[in-house]
Amino acid sequence: MQGNTQLPRTLIFLLLVSGLPVSAMAEAPNRDPMLFYDENGLTVRGHFQLGLNAVSEDNLFWDLAATTAPGSGFDPDTEWLEGYMKPGLSFEYQLGGDTTLYGKLSAVASYTWGTDAFATGDNGETTLEEAFLAIRGAWDNGLSYDFSFGPRELTLGTGMLIANGATSGFERGALKFGPRKAWEVAAIGKLSFGSVTGTAFYLDPNELPSTDGQNALAGVDLRYDAPEGGYVGATYVKVINSNSPYPQAALGGIGAPTVTPGARQDTETFGIYAKSNPFSGALENWAFTSEFAYQWNDRINLEAWGGRVTAGYTFAALPWRPNLTLGYQSFSGDDPNTTKLERFDPLYYQGSPSAWATGSKSASTFINSNVNALTLALRVQPTRQDTWTLRYAHIRANELNSPVQFGQATRVDVNGNVVSGVTDKHLADDLFLEYSRIINRNTFLTAGLSVSFPGKAIDNVIGRSADPWTGGFVNVVFNF
Repeated sequence: MQGNTQLPRTLIFLLLVSGLPVSAMAEAPNRDPMLFYDENGLTVRGHFQLGLNAVSEDNLFWDLAATTAPGSGFDPDTEWLEGYMKPGLSFEYQLGGDTTLYGKLSAVASYTWGTDAFATGDNGETTLEEAFLAIRGAWDNGLSYDFSFGPRELTLGTGMLIANGATSGFERGALKFGPRKAWEVAAIGKLSFGSVTGTAFYLDPNELPSTDGQNALAGVDLRYDAPEGGYVGATYVKVINSNSPYPQAALGGIGAPTVTPGARQDTETFGIYAKSNPFSGALENWAFTSEFAYQWNDRINLEAWGGRVTAGYTFAALPWRPNLTLGYQSFSGDDPNTTKLERFDPLYYQGSPSAWATGSKSASTFINSNVNALTLALRVQPTRQDTWTLRYAHIRANELNSPVQFGQATRVDVNGNVVSGVTDKHLADDLFLEYSRIINRNTFLTAGLSVSFPGKAIDNVIGRSADPWTGGFVNVVFNF
């Protein structure tokens, strides 16, 4: 799809015609227009998703490029339009008894018009998304199974480690939307007994061709889902193949970081996660979640950790049912005063502001490594269709003079020393106001305004008081 000028017309046409099934369903509410066949134990269903997103950014990355990469010509002010289409087809076939054969085939076509936040644009690609075949059923002893092979989505726990199996943006377009989620190769086996489910998996992420690290993961997950709604579980995952490098801080923090190719291979991670059941009595309307992970790699002397706790309260008796959630998340960074590598590898986390992003705008600069954040979210629902959410994040570094992301900010300081990372722990304060509207059961509107106020750490890199980074977006998604 590179350079395809016909795609805008296609998207506009689809926007116009996508309303037809909605009106048809209004007239015949019992009819499902995406159900293509349902006879003789075989069900075939169509799927279609379409999204358009308009984005504007001002003073991107607090204009750090003017200091850290002055020859790059990077423009910190930009606007762009991005879109995607995701058609698909799924089936289920009853083999007899409790056994069902099922599968799904889908693709993503995405494009960006204009220049996005990473100075790429006017490009896009069409890629395979899901293409799996699966079988599920139950045995007489109460044990049920679900085995699948082929590209598909998989999220474990709260999405801290295993969630986003594919990459969008850059040569694929649709940076902000990130419509790709499925792993390029996924072999998943699940066994369940009552409320307990064990999952074994082999995963190969759908990486960008330009930065493919040849990564492959394998592991197991054990989870208990309480009938009341809470859950608790544990995940073990090992990187069994990778060419992806790790940066390590220079000893004492003076000098450029050392970058070791293929360092990710053999990294192992063990995590535990939990969400509370609905409470009664004194704790009614409270909700708690947590996830923690310990990480190691004996081959390269790595030992790291990360995690989060949240507590939320719903003011059920008040109009609009306000919900207030307080959270704290932290991920170890590499201590420049040791020879050990302590930098946490966040693997394939869910990076949206409602999930594991460290800040709203700052999440585009800092991955979940060598950062911590105190977060606050206030959500109100004036109607069943309308939701307003205000998010705040106070973001800090865990280790000074150590890579915060991947060492891109390596520079020469005023004393002539090559340094990396930051010299003050306060990175930024992010504010994000989001509005969501359910237009109908197929159409969803989302708009947002955000601002990131740089902390002293950013001021020190630039050498002056940095200006805030602001931006906004509005998008519409059709889902059938």
